[in-house]
This record gives sequence, structure tokens and C-alpha cells, in this order.
Amino acid sequence: MGRHLPTRPVNSREKRGVQILSGLCCVVRQAGLAALMVLCVAAENAPASESSLYTISNVEVDVTAKDASSAKLKAISEAQVKAFQILAERLGGPDAVTAAAYLSEAEIGRMMASLSIQSEKSGPGRYIGKFSIAFLPEKVREAFALLGVAYSENRAPRIVVLPLWNGPDGPVAWEDNPWRKAWLNLDSDNDLVPIVVPLGDLDDSETISAQEALRGNEVKLESLKLRYEGEAILVAVAEPAGETSIRAVISGETPLGIVTFDKVYDGEEGGLERAATIAAQRFVALMNEKWKSASVGGEQPQAMPLQTVAVTVPFSSAHQWNGIRAQLLSVQGIASVDVTTMASGGARIRLGITTGFDDLQRSLASVGMKLVEIRGAWVLQPL
Repeated sequence: MGRHLPTRPVNSREKRGVQILSGLCCVVRQAGLAALMVLCVAAENAPASESSLYTISNVEVDVTAKDASSAKLKAISEAQVKAFQILAERLGGPDAVTAAAYLSEAEIGRMMASLSIQSEKSGPGRYIGKFSIAFLPEKVREAFALLGVAYSENRAPRIVVLPLWNGPDGPVAWEDNPWRKAWLNLDSDNDLVPIVVPLGDLDDSETISAQEALRGNEVKLESLKLRYEGEAILVAVAEPAGETSIRAVISGETPLGIVTFDKVYDGEEGGLERAATIAAQRFVALMNEKWKSASVGGEQPQAMPLQTVAVTVPFSSAHQWNGIRAQLLSVQGIASVDVTTMASGGARIRLGITTGFDDLQRSLASVGMKLVEIRGAWVLQPL
């Protein structure tokens, strides 16, 4: 039977995938070479949005075998299984992962559309690789139906996340730091809740500075959001909370409703970099779980009504202001803190709230603050 290869130009990643088709034939030999070629052609015809949802990138494997060639084939097989587990988690959650464990390597191999190598190292009897693997949507749907798995393919609108590291030397957005690195490594643009992190190129750095992002400059944040075609933009602020811990604060309005995230994570032996990775992964997982739960249940999350309150915030230093702002963002019912004016002794801000005023006062009291009306204006004061 002749081999029908695509006539359009192929990019470098596709060329890399073609180079290892012979190895894949050994791994999925039950399906046969002809079937494998049909899968590759079928993958090209899938809609782009559907294809990205069923594509798992950065699948890392490290295997040993009797020789390098055997190790590579074993790695490809393990990567397929690992990628399918990630896909099951993405679409159906823990129940889907449990059900997917009943599938054999050959069954998973027959659902694969393409595989490309992102990076690799090999030595005597060892192979370390990173793969990007795409699955055939129709085949996956059939498998989930047979397994009785509830899943969702309904994707949320894209959200832009700007990571802001607020370290001892002040806030940074575009310079190298553990928080930005953690978000860039997530590769979550293919998730049910697509999250894109700005490139950090000259256009980005000229659009908005770290200080402007920290103050919540709406005009400049909107410009960044439009550049990356997002439905919403969130400023994700992280700061050291110890030698190996960070505090991550993320809040704002999204297609999933108002998001309020304020957690401390300990990276233990992995230090701040590990803590940052855990925090970013957990936030993305929570967003996907929330959207997935609503989608599978047949309801789309609706944004809660947002009200704003003008507040004066006295402070004596930039460090004290950063602490106050972080506390405000941690308060239940406060969705945003937008700076109107800033001076050496204080700031005028607008609090975006999703709760009644009495409930807001009770929530503020839980962190040792209150709003007091002075001459017709609300002033934030300690209890």
C-alpha cells in the first residue's frame, strides 16, 4: 500500500516527528504501518482549536534499557501513556485518569495522531526525552464512551496572566525571576482554560512596567490583554514568604467569575523555584477544575456583579503599601485594588467588591482592618 504524505510544507517539528515514525511502528505494531499513516493524515484535518486541546507538550521521560535504541523505543511508549493520562486529567479529571488506567499501551498508541521530539539526550542504555504528542479526538471520545467517562471539550476564553515578582529589591515583571519562569514552563495555552503568559519582549516592556502592573493600570493592562487576544487579564503577584516559601496573590474578573487566590507554598528542598512552580500549577489546576465542573454539569460560570468603592489608604512607606495591598487582595469579597492616585503618604484606590458593605467590613476585620467614613470619604484604618 502506498504512503500518502501531506503535500503542504512541513515545519521543523513535523519533520522531527516524521523521523521517528519507524520507531513508532515498533511500538504500535499491532496497528500496522498503514494505520499509523492514516492517523497522521487525519491529524492534519482536525480543526486547530480541537487539535491543540488534544495535544500534550513537554512530556518528559527518562528510561533505561539494554541499549540506547531500546531505551528510545521504551521512552516513546512511556511518553504516549503519560501524555494520555495528562489528557484524561485535562478533559475529565481524576475519574478519567482512573478509568484510563484500564487501557493498554497498544490501545493508547492507536489513538495517537502524531509525536514529535522537543529535546533528547541518549547514552549507553539510557534515553532522556521531552515529547509533544497529539491524539485523535474521535478515537479518544470513543474510548471515553466505552469507559463511561464524563468529560468536557468546552474551552473557556483565553486568559492572559502577567506574573509579577515582588522581591526584596522591588517588583519586576519582565526580568528573569522564579515566578515568571514557573509560568512560562506551564505551557497551559492548550488547557480547557487557556492561559497565555506574555513573551516579555520589547513591546511588552514598553507597554507596561512592573510598578504600573502592581498599581493596576487599567489602560495599559487592557493594551496587553488585547495584544494577546485575551478575554481577561490577571496580574499574578508573588513574593518571598521565607527562605523556601512564596506567597501568591491573584485576583480579578475572568470568564469564570471573580477569582480570589491567596496562598503560601513551600518548595522545601527545591527552594523558591519549586514553590513558584507549585503555586502556578495549583492555580491553573483550580481554574481548570472550576471550568470543567461547570461544563460537565451543563452550566457555564457567570461573572458575579462587581461594585467599586473609593477608599483612601494612608501609609508611611512603599513597603507598608505593598503589605496593605497584599492584605486587601486576600480579603474575601475584594476582587481588585486599582490605584487612582499615589503620593508619599498614601493612595486613593478603588476597591472592586463582590459582597455587601457589611460583609466587607467583617472580612476586613478578619485581617485587622476597617473602613471609617471621614468627611464623606472612606478611609482604611487598622482596628
